[in-house]
Amino acid sequence: MIDIVPFDEGQALLDWIGLTDAIAEGHSLPKAEIADTFLYRGDDTLLTRSAWIDGLGIAVKAATIFPKNNEKGLRNVNGAMNLMSDVTGDLEAVIDFGLVTKWKTAGDSLLAARRLARPESENIVIIGAGTVAASLREAYGALFPNARFTIAGRRFESASALAAQYPATEATTDVEAAVRAADIITCATPARQIVLKGEWLHTGQHVDLIGAFRPDLREADTEALLRSRVFMDSRDTVLHDIGELRIPIEAGEYDPANVVADYYTLDGFTREADDITLFKNGGGAHLDLMTARYILDRWRAR
Repeated sequence: MIDIVPFDEGQALLDWIGLTDAIAEGHSLPKAEIADTFLYRGDDTLLTRSAWIDGLGIAVKAATIFPKNNEKGLRNVNGAMNLMSDVTGDLEAVIDFGLVTKWKTAGDSLLAARRLARPESENIVIIGAGTVAASLREAYGALFPNARFTIAGRRFESASALAAQYPATEATTDVEAAVRAADIITCATPARQIVLKGEWLHTGQHVDLIGAFRPDLREADTEALLRSRVFMDSRDTVLHDIGELRIPIEAGEYDPANVVADYYTLDGFTREADDITLFKNGGGAHLDLMTARYILDRWRAR
């Protein structure tokens, strides 16, 4: 029997901390085999991600990213998610694409924040005001329930509308001032231009970069990398596939050997009080698989 997991019914069964535990456990299994394909039409992208983890399953996720859909009042990210058995190859579940994407993306970053951000962090800035920013407000709010949040965006109307949905949350267009005052900066924009500068950072902060997913996209400048201890979810899916690292590496401005750890060496995710820690969320297919399995397990246990 194939399980069909819709968004609302599935989401009601999940919690953010439980998901981060599942992601950590998933990285104790044999290393995932992964493969990504990208097709482009101008700013539009078709991204297909596949992953296979012995003992966990097989996942195939297809995502379309059409940035101009927002101008039409439509979602700019759509797609499909299939989960299969790694024992028989049978299709086990079709899980709502948006459900997997939302929880995978924010949960990926939240695991790093559990390990790298200071527990006493109380001022969290979210750069961006879209769908992912809303997920980040929920996820970080679960880990830091007493924190104050600032939504920083180019358009005050969008930032203000998102901030109004949550307590202890305000909006601003002054990104620099918000970053300088923050304990945690999480960045979720599809910007081609730099939106986070290393000169704004100071010791004790944790930086979480999510938005860049193509070789030509980056949110933070090279100085941000050079001033930080850099971590990522997977060297395999970040170093040469995402502009955040690929661009400065190819320019000879950043040495990939300086990356401290990825999730397959999770014990390396530690900080000293004076560190600036920086995590690059690459969101590879293995994380979709781990998230999908967590969702299906919760669905079957209900």
